[in-house]
Amino acid sequence: MLLIRPAVDSDVDAILAIHNTAIRDTLAIWTEVESDRADRERWLAAHDAAGHPVIVADIDGVVAGYAAYGPWRERTGYRFTVENSVYVAEQYQRQGIARMLMVDLIELARERGVHVMIAAIEAGNSGSIALHQQLGFESPQIMREVGIKFDKWLDLAFMRLVL
Repeated sequence: MLLIRPAVDSDVDAILAIHNTAIRDTLAIWTEVESDRADRERWLAAHDAAGHPVIVADIDGVVAGYAAYGPWRERTGYRFTVENSVYVAEQYQRQGIARMLMVDLIELARERGVHVMIAAIEAGNSGSIALHQQLGFESPQIMREVGIKFDKWLDLAFMRLVL
């Protein structure tokens, strides 16, 4: 049975594994340096302290994916705008889990008075772009060659959802 729930400390290892797979094997996270457990512990604690949700898709006790949002920019004028992240373990992809996580994350943002949610997606990730469009995000605005990974210049697609 699938349950979307808040992440807890015991989920850190599973979140770390999903996160590092995305670093190692995809263009989704623009770094080539994998995280360690302490980094993900700090990340989860920082989200909790700031009141920014981290949620997981739990399938019979196994974390299949996670989603979160955090500040889009640090200055106070951006305090009602957040940037989302959603990642699903490879063996659970294409089963609607990312959609379920995002639906819940968007609802949490609305409940907490967020005005705009931003998605920043590697422009070649057509699946993530399509998912965000299906959830009501505006068509992507492309920033050309603003990042690099695996010796390849990357384009960034910004998408916006007014909540």
